Amino acid sequence: MSERKGLVLTSFLYSLQTMGYLQKISRVFRSLSAQLLFLTILFVMLAEVLIFVPSVAFFRLNYLDKKIEFAHLASLALLASPDNMVSKELKAELLFRVGARSVVFRSANSAMLMLSEDMPAVVDASFDLSERSSLKLIEDAAAALLVQKNRIIRVKSPIENAPTSSLEIVLDEAPLVAAMLDYAKNIFWLSLAISVVTAVLVFLSLHWLLVRPMGRLSASMIAFRRKPEDPKVNISPSGRMDEIGIAERELEIMQTRLRFALKQKQHLAALGTAVTKISHDLRNILSTSHIVSDGLAQLDDPRVQKVVPRLVASIDRAIDLCTETLKYGKAGERLPQKSRFLLAPLIKEVCDSVALPAGKNLQWDIRVSDKFTLCADREQIYRALLNLCRNASEALKDNGKICVAATSEQGISIIKVMDNGPGIPSMAMEHLFEPFVGSVKNGGTGLGLSIARELVEAHGGDLFVEKTDDKGTIFVIRLPD
Repeated sequence: MSERKGLVLTSFLYSLQTMGYLQKISRVFRSLSAQLLFLTILFVMLAEVLIFVPSVAFFRLNYLDKKIEFAHLASLALLASPDNMVSKELKAELLFRVGARSVVFRSANSAMLMLSEDMPAVVDASFDLSERSSLKLIEDAAAALLVQKNRIIRVKSPIENAPTSSLEIVLDEAPLVAAMLDYAKNIFWLSLAISVVTAVLVFLSLHWLLVRPMGRLSASMIAFRRKPEDPKVNISPSGRMDEIGIAERELEIMQTRLRFALKQKQHLAALGTAVTKISHDLRNILSTSHIVSDGLAQLDDPRVQKVVPRLVASIDRAIDLCTETLKYGKAGERLPQKSRFLLAPLIKEVCDSVALPAGKNLQWDIRVSDKFTLCADREQIYRALLNLCRNASEALKDNGKICVAATSEQGISIIKVMDNGPGIPSMAMEHLFEPFVGSVKNGGTGLGLSIARELVEAHGGDLFVEKTDDKGTIFVIRLPD
């Protein structure tokens, strides 16, 4: 019993090993290299087949031409003998050397039997070698190979330099068919050898130029999929200038940018968690501030009464923002809750909320009609304009000015925030609206412009830079009315 169990276990392990080998062989045959090698051999063999058929046909023609040539020489030997008389043994020897049963010399007016066996043979087919068209020769060669019987054939051919004379021989077709088969066999093995050698050379060249680089690309993609955060898995471009080189360089760029994007997403996820925690505690602190501001609102001091409404509004906005952050648990914005409102008072609130740099002669230029209205989420538009104006104030130098203008064109509300600052550096323009990348000033996060554009796009609008140079910058908000 134990021996039987051991035998079964051994057979099972051997079968697993055999299956492993079969899987390896299967993978080899499914590879691009093996398919390329097989297709190269196949196509070269097909090309050889197209050459093989006419080649065999012309071999048959050369064979028969040589027979006619030998028959002509034998005829000349007979004509040179006295009275065209030779011995019976010599005739038999000449017929054997020619490989024919009979030889007939024909001129314009007569026919002469030069050589012949004692018993004339019955002719099965006749061929005229004066007809040398390719299709005719291929047809006759195919008939000789496919008939598969020992035919007796008559072959007629004109004599060179004697257009009115011809020779006609009767011979067995079997030796011709055997010679054609031997020739075809040699051509087949030669074609196969050429195909294999050509396929190996093409395979090696294409493997070096195409398959190996594709393998590097595939290996780099697989490694990047497994460990996208590891910079060592990036492909190193080979410096080639063809399509493979372009693919390598583009893959390296894609891997680098995708790794950066993944790190940025991780940064944003960690920041979102931190903001949620901070917002929770900050909301509690702001709630206390809100209670204190309510107490201040009850004082009779005119200066307090002037400041408190702005303070209360700012605290309310901060509490709402913290609440939204806690509600969603991320930096995403809620959908706009649109209503129609006057834009001028909103811009005045923005101006009051933006603290211009102290000690600088800066001024506001508001070019908004008192009757100009927007159909949008008032709180979100306030935040977008606040970010733009605060960025402008931080970029201004002495004698700076911030101008806010609003117009309407064909159902589109256009708001422009302009300043006469030094402009945005060209290196910052490419990633201007990307968080943690597009910051213009040192130590900035770039979140202001990113949030502003997100808020505007949520309304179906757009935020972009119309102009920036050493004379100033113009940001444009376009909102559908």
